[in-house]
Amino acid sequence: MTRTFKIFRSCVGAAAPILLGTAAFSVPALLPATPALAASPAEQQQLAAAVAALRGISTLKADFLQTDRNGGSVSGQLTLARPGRIRFQYEKSARMLIVGDGKALTMVDYAVNQVQRWPIGNSPLGALLDPKRDVAQFGKIRPTGNPNVISVEVRVPSHPEYGVITLIFTRKASAPGGLELTYWVALDSQNQRTTITLSNHRYGVPVSDNDFRFNDPRPRNRR
Repeated sequence: MTRTFKIFRSCVGAAAPILLGTAAFSVPALLPATPALAASPAEQQQLAAAVAALRGISTLKADFLQTDRNGGSVSGQLTLARPGRIRFQYEKSARMLIVGDGKALTMVDYAVNQVQRWPIGNSPLGALLDPKRDVAQFGKIRPTGNPNVISVEVRVPSHPEYGVITLIFTRKASAPGGLELTYWVALDSQNQRTTITLSNHRYGVPVSDNDFRFNDPRPRNRR
């Protein structure tokens, strides 16, 4: 398994058979949400604003930088189309691709012709992709000390193995809902931390079904 593959594995959560922390697809039914502790009116307002910002994204393209806890990093382009579709197109040297087609997340490692497909429907990062998931029910505002930055920690308390994701929003008038998702930090059950930083956001751009397909590198007689 390549280093890039390991970095993303830490981003999306624990290894199989535990559900990984990326998109909310149609694998099992959604878990019943566990309500967070009572939030203050100001926190409730911030959380509602973050939810509105996520739900306001129809399509998005952005550059990303993925960094692991040891400082290793790899860059690429993110393509997002809600609900449920996402593509991490890594730089050519990484020989790596991550595609969520609305049904599952597929990790393709072209360096070793490896393809892995994961059921990830109940994980925290599903809040990013599925408009039916209510972040407010299992998200919690974390103080930042900056009125222009909102930090939302999302976890499923009854399932710590799903990991934790913290979404960081910055106020920006031109972004949906006036908030721009600038980065997120994922922490899996093995305490592996991965940060995805976004830049050069383009909203409402044309996105086709082909953006969420991939060339399978495995020999046909071994599939």
